[in-house]
Amino acid sequence: MKAVSLQGQIFAICLLGLCWGAPVQAQYDSGQQLSGPTGGGRNLPSSDPRNRARIHTELGAMYYQAGNMSVALDELRVAINADSSYFQAYSIRGLVHGSLKEYGKAEEDFRRALSIAPNDPEVNNNYGWFLCETGKERQSIAYFLNALKSPLYETPDRAYTNAGTCALKAGDLDGAQGYLLQALQLSRDGGLTARFQLARLFYLRGNFEESRIYLADVLKMMEPPSAEALWLGVRLERRLGNREAESGYAAQLRSRYPASPEYQEFLKGKFE
Repeated sequence: MKAVSLQGQIFAICLLGLCWGAPVQAQYDSGQQLSGPTGGGRNLPSSDPRNRARIHTELGAMYYQAGNMSVALDELRVAINADSSYFQAYSIRGLVHGSLKEYGKAEEDFRRALSIAPNDPEVNNNYGWFLCETGKERQSIAYFLNALKSPLYETPDRAYTNAGTCALKAGDLDGAQGYLLQALQLSRDGGLTARFQLARLFYLRGNFEESRIYLADVLKMMEPPSAEALWLGVRLERRLGNREAESGYAAQLRSRYPASPEYQEFLKGKFE
């Protein structure tokens, strides 16, 4: 899988509601039955259309996460052909189209998924993230909150993290703080993303000591540190007047990510 930034890591498979079943994951890990004329799972047997749709949707999700969009779309086409009412396939295909900047197609797929399952938490979470990524941050919050209404939603911390991230992007610092703190309370994995967003939020509020605490937590959990985290560290320590720590973060940013947008901002002296 290609390396991704912290922003990319935020919306990994489970965060997007794309957690797959163990049998298909095992086949994917071993390479079993995943090669065909297009590289997809053409040889996976199933006489049940719904099960066939599920399997190919899970494969499509994995190829999407691996960055192979063409094969992901191929798998999702097979899934929808097998069972046109399998709304999860439309939801995942919406994410794929969104990543390809095919926004009209993405919107159509999400709308189709929502028409079949308007209260499904994963569909709402995925559509909310699509809206957030396409400049509709404030509209996205309603879909994250709708996802949280389901008592069967297994990862509510993900929706709270998404809501907090998008509220922060929209400039709603109070709302973002509430969502992100709730995400931390519910997190089962330490809440790396929520902690990073809180570090950013407190930096923006001018609460630099609080920001430093959350960033320190993030750096303990992240190896290697992302360009975003290092750049925040540079600016934070600069504000706190700690030149030694600022230089340390800057040196890591230069050595690890010399071509990153963050390092280019550093070279230009754009600390705010």
